[in-house]
Amino acid sequence: MNPKVLAEVSQDRLRRDLFHLCRDPFSFRTVLYTRPWQSKNSLDETDEFIAAEMRRYSSLVEMVPNRVQAFRCNSAKPLHHWYDKPQPEDPWYDAHNIEVTLPGSGSSGEIIQLISHKDSMSWINSPGAHDNAVGTVANLELVRLLSALPRQRTVRVLFCNEEHTPWHSASAANAARERGDNIIAVLNQDSLDGKSDADFAAKRKTHYAIYSTPEGQALAELLPRTAQRYQLPLEVFCAPKKCINDDDGSFIKAGYQRTIMNLGSYPYSDEQYHLPGDIPERVDLDNLRLSTQLLLAAVLDLDERGESIFSA
Repeated sequence: MNPKVLAEVSQDRLRRDLFHLCRDPFSFRTVLYTRPWQSKNSLDETDEFIAAEMRRYSSLVEMVPNRVQAFRCNSAKPLHHWYDKPQPEDPWYDAHNIEVTLPGSGSSGEIIQLISHKDSMSWINSPGAHDNAVGTVANLELVRLLSALPRQRTVRVLFCNEEHTPWHSASAANAARERGDNIIAVLNQDSLDGKSDADFAAKRKTHYAIYSTPEGQALAELLPRTAQRYQLPLEVFCAPKKCINDDDGSFIKAGYQRTIMNLGSYPYSDEQYHLPGDIPERVDLDNLRLSTQLLLAAVLDLDERGESIFSA
């Protein structure tokens, strides 16, 4: 991979998309919020924005319909975990997964799968900047750049919903399994750059690759090596998580064991997690740019070497 490609990651585009999703025109990305003078809820509007943007870079953008409910709010639970399961009488809403495919030129049929959930909290009014507009805008930027580069392997990007229920990352993962998709790596971008206020004040640039399986550990350990190889000024850590959950967990449960979650800290230390204070002004854009560069480098190295990269 030519390291000069990493300089193409645009902090200005990341900021533009971040504030578009979290500040203006959208404050929230949920079925329960409709902007004044609009006929569609803000999650539907978000989907239209993402799909339209991605169609500039790929002819293979699919809106996959599904049905969701909003979580209930239960303020008796611990502060960052007020979400509660809906009741049977609660309404259902139409929603979508967005799947973007960048076909590779090779004949292996191998796929590199990227994920990010695009919705904000359905039980509380929060812009959800770190959770998870940052992962969404990173994947938007990755599609832009990867679409312009030669690729041997197919790159597929899933923009799903996780702050509503049920999680349709599971339906996407199960559909991939039923098709027999040969996914060689799954990278879930969720809360990139999310870290403690102390780390933010100290200007630490951090990235955590979290894994739940031995195969995932091999993928996670690729990231610090990649940062060192391309001299990215980013502290990159690997750590196990006991639970097989989140959108990466959906793919593990479907049989795709080489799967990781990318975060800004672990254990997760953002003081505004799942709170109204998760605003775009708190995002360390330089950290977000560096994490996006790291992910771009990892995807390109995976594309160049395929599964042989794990035996190096």
